Amino acid sequence: MENKRNVTEFILIGLTQNPQMQKMVFPVFLVLYVVTLAGNLLIVVAITTSRALNAPMYFFLTHLALIDTIYSSSSAPKLIVDSLHEKKIISFSGCMAQVYAEHIFGAAEIILLTVMAYDRYVAICKPLHYTAIMSHQVCGLLVGVAWAGGFLHATVQILFIVWLPFCGPNVIDHFMCDLYPLLKLVCMDTHTLGLFVAANSGFICLLTFLLLVVSYVVILCSLRTYSLEGRHKALSTCVAHITVVVLFFVPCMFVYLRRVTMLPIDKAVAVFYTIVAPMLNPLIYTLRNADVNNAIRKLWRKKVTSNND
Repeated sequence: MENKRNVTEFILIGLTQNPQMQKMVFPVFLVLYVVTLAGNLLIVVAITTSRALNAPMYFFLTHLALIDTIYSSSSAPKLIVDSLHEKKIISFSGCMAQVYAEHIFGAAEIILLTVMAYDRYVAICKPLHYTAIMSHQVCGLLVGVAWAGGFLHATVQILFIVWLPFCGPNVIDHFMCDLYPLLKLVCMDTHTLGLFVAANSGFICLLTFLLLVVSYVVILCSLRTYSLEGRHKALSTCVAHITVVVLFFVPCMFVYLRRVTMLPIDKAVAVFYTIVAPMLNPLIYTLRNADVNNAIRKLWRKKVTSNND
């Protein structure tokens, strides 16, 4: 089939078509987005300014907070602004840019969560070799792999979608551009395309999730040899990681590990993994981590003292 494109812009249906619910979108999601930015940036500043938080785990946590900040920014501002307009329009290039941003930072987060699980595995199962294995060079390399992996995944996805024939319908039943809503508008059979998306996104999520589950099972089994205090501290860290993994991977697998179809719940799921999960991550890590809490308190006291002076 000849590759052609007559569409220059898309019309987004939005999160809801209910007028009463539409009025609630702006204040609710503005608050959620501000909390997301504040929480993640607070973690970045607290860790980078604290001399006590120089372990690899906190280096990875800083990058996770940065990724969550940008990842939520790929969809939340557009959703908030569109809630003030009856007609929600996004250009073709803007739509492709949004898809690219979603997938580069989403894939980078998937790889980084895997790296963080490996870091916990080495810290708990090989504590005597931890410093040698997780050196500064290795940590930098692993973060570089996460960003490079996100770039590669997103580039493959965007090269796949940008050349598809969009030759008529341009109404997207969603509040953002994503692969499956766009594939519903393509003027060709999407069965094979859906298999490609499932392989490049869905199965990657599934395999990575299973790998993480196995790794955490190994870690938890190894805790039997620890003292009660050491077991509690290691378990507290692992529970935070496991919670973040479940919050991110389960919605990802639900959306991408199926044939090309749109379900009524898809918008709510997309809100969860693009806005709610990045907002919850700082809370999950800080509530269960005394060191991060202490760094935030010191940062706050320093700020208050400087204001008083």
